[in-house]
Amino acid sequence: MDGYAKALPSSKRLTQISRASIHHTDSSPPIYTPSGAPRSSRLLHRAMASFLFLFLSSLLLSTATPSTAASAITAACTTTLYPDLCLSSLSANPAISTKSDAFHHFISLSQNAVKQLTQDVKKLRSPKPDNGGISDCLQLFDKTADELAAARRAPRADDVKTLLSAAMTNQDTCLDSGKGVLREEMKSAIVLVSRLCSNALAIISEEREEGGIREKTEVFEVDDAGFPEWMTEADRRILQGAVAADVVVAADGSGKFRKISEAVAAAPSNSGKRYVIRIKAGTYKENVEVPKGKTNLMFVGDGIGATVISGSRNVVDGSTTFNSATVAIVGGGFLARDLTIENTAGPSKHQAVALRVGADLAAFYKCEFRAYQDTLYVHSLRQFFRECTISGTVDFIFGNSAVVIQNSNIIARKPDAGQKNMVTAQGREDPNQNTGISIQRCTINGASDLSSSTKSYLGRPWKLYSRTVVMQTAISSVIDPAGWFEWDGSFALNTLTYREYQNTGSGAGTAGRVKWSGYKVITSASEAQQYTPGNFISGGNWLGATGFPFTLGL
Repeated sequence: MDGYAKALPSSKRLTQISRASIHHTDSSPPIYTPSGAPRSSRLLHRAMASFLFLFLSSLLLSTATPSTAASAITAACTTTLYPDLCLSSLSANPAISTKSDAFHHFISLSQNAVKQLTQDVKKLRSPKPDNGGISDCLQLFDKTADELAAARRAPRADDVKTLLSAAMTNQDTCLDSGKGVLREEMKSAIVLVSRLCSNALAIISEEREEGGIREKTEVFEVDDAGFPEWMTEADRRILQGAVAADVVVAADGSGKFRKISEAVAAAPSNSGKRYVIRIKAGTYKENVEVPKGKTNLMFVGDGIGATVISGSRNVVDGSTTFNSATVAIVGGGFLARDLTIENTAGPSKHQAVALRVGADLAAFYKCEFRAYQDTLYVHSLRQFFRECTISGTVDFIFGNSAVVIQNSNIIARKPDAGQKNMVTAQGREDPNQNTGISIQRCTINGASDLSSSTKSYLGRPWKLYSRTVVMQTAISSVIDPAGWFEWDGSFALNTLTYREYQNTGSGAGTAGRVKWSGYKVITSASEAQQYTPGNFISGGNWLGATGFPFTLGL
């Protein structure tokens, strides 16, 4: 156990402690649209000063009566995790007369706070060495600003919750990445942003249909060929492989580019059309990032094991977990098929990510993700994986997106001595976040060199409200009869949501499972339906556009 504890992600252990201290202290569907949703105390005082200016300004515009405002504020704040912050933020603004007013006010406060936070973190970069955490945080704050702006105009409540959940996750990731002066001087201001977003999320979760924000799920009809009726003929040909890619990457020089990164850089920005990058067979030793402005890109390889994108960044050698990814996807509407992404750092290098996804409506088909600790970082927003192979050791599927992994093969590999394998480490930090990991119709096995003496588990709770569901999956005896493992003593055992439903195989028996109050076996099909693609990631709205096979329900 000592050897295993030593190998645990240090940033994750720090965050677990900090999370305990901040909770409960009181267009057409197939294409992602960038403008839409389918798509230290000193600093804290400075941030609050800007909020006060906003409050006082709003007083001049007030038309609501004091009693109306007080009633609206009380009603709004009773639903939040941070009612004291809620009351202090809203009570100076008598213009608030509805929960919708309160929601939009919190979005404004969050936007102001992120803007100030960005300015302050930039000042840290010049006189102080950057260990990577500052760069991570600035990227995450920029992404947060976009998500808050999109949340204000998103047409569906589920989209709003997705965007706010992601904005909160960004702050938590910044704290994970930050060290030294960044954590010491900025933590209070970062936590403030997260709490403001949390209060907005609580209000919208309670009041789904106020202020024009309504739930809407569209399930599209398909034609005889299995394509959605609205899909253009050009898109159908692309997905059938009948049209040449927009650009070809080939390691042997037979394409326009030798490096994938060059093809991504040359792709159109903020594209409303699918842009296909064909990646020929070969091994591409590079770190590839698809930034937020590169929307609707598609990587098409020549098959698992044939087209390989390989990197080796890792925490031991100085990278942050966030920046260690061999491939990082931020641009919305991303698709990939028929390729392998790996991080070859090895188990002794601790966190070393193969793929990080912080893009909305991203999907992967017949892909392989191969590493050891922290292989697949499903960071935020919504993703879908189908017929993929995911292998690793410690926490090898982790993050805080809403993700469904369907009909895929999950493989526990041989870890370092003293380590235990954890298939998942889900990072939900707020009970109102619509995030979690759903594993459906998969197989969970051990690699051929995995010793029978190595303990492997379905997961452990990285954050306080960790949520993971394993259903209709064939689980081999590689999984310990207890099924799940604690993170640190009793942390999160009463607040997590761990579920199993209709699993099979020698490791699927639930008689010996953990007895935590947050764990249970689902017996109702209607409850299990909550974690299917149709409900959990609004799959009826967008999966048909991918051209990949999928099942919306059980």
